[in-house]
Amino acid sequence: MADEHLKLPVLTENCESCAAICCVAYPFDGDEDFAIVKAADTPCPNLGPDFRCTIHKDLKIKGFTGCTAYSCAGAGQRIAQELFADENWRDDPDLIWHMAHALRVIRPIHEALLLLSEAMKLPIPPAAAAEGRALMAAMCPEEDTSIHDFEEPEVQEALADVPRYLQSLAGFL
Repeated sequence: MADEHLKLPVLTENCESCAAICCVAYPFDGDEDFAIVKAADTPCPNLGPDFRCTIHKDLKIKGFTGCTAYSCAGAGQRIAQELFADENWRDDPDLIWHMAHALRVIRPIHEALLLLSEAMKLPIPPAAAAEGRALMAAMCPEEDTSIHDFEEPEVQEALADVPRYLQSLAGFL
């Protein structure tokens, strides 16, 4: 069971509350997942001025299966709303790299928190649960108003330790 004193961020995406950071941050390789080549930190050409995908209903047909499989685990709206206070890269193009960098840092943390939250539901020994809660707490900095808070060594060390911890739970599946 997750620690009731630990306040986790929302770990599900809400595209309506984001600035399409995922459509900017990552490169497309022109492979079976993305029909075009696009550099990182560059807006997808299918992105409309309202931060919505203009081909969303046809993503699979048009060769963008990678988009349909993607989830930011809530990192996108957290970045847009909390770290950048609803500022966006369209209104201030200087923010594009900063917002994209924030997604590349925070998304793995959110994914790890999601996995750890699920692991806490397993019938694991108290010591293993305590270790999981400690990892979660380390990845939820008390001060989380800057990307630098998520780049702190203790946060990144906890993130790096999550795969080992999850593997240690294999016997409880």
